[in-house]
Amino acid sequence: MEADYLDEDQLLAALFGGPARVLLIGRRALVALGLPVLTADYDIWVHIDDISELNRSVAGLEIYPSCDPAEARRRGRYVLENGEHIDVLVARAVPTKDGERVEFEEVWSRRTALDYGDQVRVCLPSIDDLIRTKKWSMRDRDVADIRLLEALKKGRQES
Repeated sequence: MEADYLDEDQLLAALFGGPARVLLIGRRALVALGLPVLTADYDIWVHIDDISELNRSVAGLEIYPSCDPAEARRRGRYVLENGEHIDVLVARAVPTKDGERVEFEEVWSRRTALDYGDQVRVCLPSIDDLIRTKKWSMRDRDVADIRLLEALKKGRQES
């Protein structure tokens, strides 16, 4: 199977349908929430102990890791690729630009599961936690994304 021709549902089912604890982060998470942003790639955060499970889940789609799990743990990230490009964060915690520590276990405990596409459920951080992940880099687009997420949160509170 050519990864270039993967249906998004197939890809997301492989990423989120297995035993690995995986969170959709980045702009693709904003898309899942229905926000008007564009992105060409996928960003996910996998529990540091679940790297091998994740890699096995996508292997049938001919998507392969850029390094082995031990190297991924040392680096704190790696890439799954073959037509698709999936940035995989594997750190137990990541600091924001203002020094707040964002821990996978805490974010996982507050995760939201959403239907995405025809038959796929994805896990993503709560809106507050997604805002915190956007503070890791604080690029211009991250600041814009934070504004969108805050407006979404405010709209949900008013409903």
